[in-house]
Amino acid sequence: MFKIEIGANTMERINVASSNINSIGYDEATNTLEVEFNSGSIYRYSGVPEHEYKGLLSASSKGRYVNAHIKDRYTCIQVR
Repeated sequence: MFKIEIGANTMERINVASSNINSIGYDEATNTLEVEFNSGSIYRYSGVPEHEYKGLLSASSKGRYVNAHIKDRYTCIQVR
């Protein structure tokens, strides 16, 4: 696990085994999910329930999980 600081915000993320995703972080207090892709892009999704984060961590294909359960369902900003 490591922290990345972006502006005033700090998000702890863990590295994951995935061909598309490098690391994933979740802030329970704000229901914010952060996904760092292998390309270096980082996306922050707001309003994500904790069960979606846990589902993503346990998914056999994390990229497919993001596409099916996260992308286009939650407000997203690209932070890098």
